[in-house]
Amino acid sequence: MLQAGQLVRRAVDRVRVEAAPDAGMATAEYAVGTVAAVAFAAVLFKVVHSSAVQTALAHIVTSALSIAL
Repeated sequence: MLQAGQLVRRAVDRVRVEAAPDAGMATAEYAVGTVAAVAFAAVLFKVVHSSAVQTALAHIVTSALSIAL
């Protein structure tokens, strides 16, 4: 059976082979990708900092810490 590292290496090699004809991104593609990543980060920041999510996360952490092993 293959180990996790070997599986990851095979997957990366397969992607490299399949992406070889158009392996790189142009500057405009980097710009669009960066803008999309920043927009996603802003939305994620707002969601995580909302009171509902903070309350849910606090409840999850409190209940996880109170479990007797």
